[in-house]
Amino acid sequence: MNKIMIIAEAGVNHNGDLGIARQLVDAAWAAGADAVKFQTFRAELLAAPSAKKARYQFHNTGNNNSQYEMLKDLELSWNDFKVLSQYCAFRGIQFLSSPFDEESMEYLDSLGMAIIKIPSGEITNYCYLKKAAALKKPIILSTGMSTPDEIGEALGLLDTGGQDITLLHCSSIYPTPPKDVNLNAMITMRESFHKKTGYSDHTAGIEVAVAAAALGACVIEKHMTLDKTMPGPDHRMSLEPDEFKNMTDSVRNIEKAMGNGIKAPAGEELKNRDHVRKFLVAARDIQTGEPFTMENLCAKRCSPGISPMKLPKILGTCADRDYRKDDIIGE
Repeated sequence: MNKIMIIAEAGVNHNGDLGIARQLVDAAWAAGADAVKFQTFRAELLAAPSAKKARYQFHNTGNNNSQYEMLKDLELSWNDFKVLSQYCAFRGIQFLSSPFDEESMEYLDSLGMAIIKIPSGEITNYCYLKKAAALKKPIILSTGMSTPDEIGEALGLLDTGGQDITLLHCSSIYPTPPKDVNLNAMITMRESFHKKTGYSDHTAGIEVAVAAAALGACVIEKHMTLDKTMPGPDHRMSLEPDEFKNMTDSVRNIEKAMGNGIKAPAGEELKNRDHVRKFLVAARDIQTGEPFTMENLCAKRCSPGISPMKLPKILGTCADRDYRKDDIIGE
C-alpha cells in the first residue's frame, strides 16, 4: 500500500488572520500531515452581494450578514499566501490552497503550488475547469454534491491526456452524519472512472477517515482548527490539533496493517508456532512393536515433533521403542 497523502484542511479557519494561519501550519506539521491547505478567493469574484449563507454557515456564525460579507471577512491577501507558501517550505510541509476563481488559480500557480485542489463547488464551472486543465499540473478534484454524470463531464474537461487526477469522495454536509457518508462510493468512483480516489471527510470524528484508509484511499483530507469554539463557519466540525494527530497516527497504523496481501506467517509468528501448535504424543503407555492407533495417540502442545496432519500415515505402523504417556512420538 502506497503512503496516503494526509491533508490538513486549514481552509478559512484562520478567520482572516495571517498569524493564526501560520499557527495552523505549525499545528498541521506537528500533527504529521503531509500538506496544509487553505482557500484562496476574492469575495467579489466568488459570491454576489445577494448570496445567502448556507444553513450551517448561518448556524455556526450566528449572525445575519450575507455570504459575501462573511467571505470578505475571511479573505487573506495575495501577499499573505506568498508568506504562507514560504513558511510551509520552511516548516517542511506541502503548501496547498483551493482556488475559488480563475484569478486565484493563476496566482497560486505563480507561487509554484504543485497540485491544483479543486473544491466541490467548482465541479460544474466550465471556464474554471478549462483553466485548471491548461496548467498541466496534478489535480485533486472533490466531488461533493455531484452525480456520476457531472464527474464524467468534469473529467472530460480536465483529462487532456496523461493527467494525474485524483477524485475525492465527500459529502458537502457540515458535519456529515454517518448515514450520509456512503463511503463505498469512493470504491465505485475508482472502478467507474479508473482514477485514484480518496476521501474528504466532513464527519465529526476520525473513524470514517480511518475506514477510508482501509478501503484504499490515496488521499485523506480533514478540517483542522486551533480551537473549535472560535467564531467562524467551519471550526465546529474541524479537528483540534491533538485530534488530528490521533487521526494521522491511526491512518499510518492502517497503512502498516494493510500489508502486501500475501498470506504468509510473519516473522514473529514463526517464533510462536512451535509453542502453540500441537504434535503427536502417546495417549497412554505404548510397547515396542505395538501398532499406533487412534486410541493410543493424541495431540498436545509439546516440543516439536510429528504434526497431527501426519496421523493417517502413522496409523497401523509399529512403535520402534517403548513410549510412556505424553512422550513425543518420533523422538
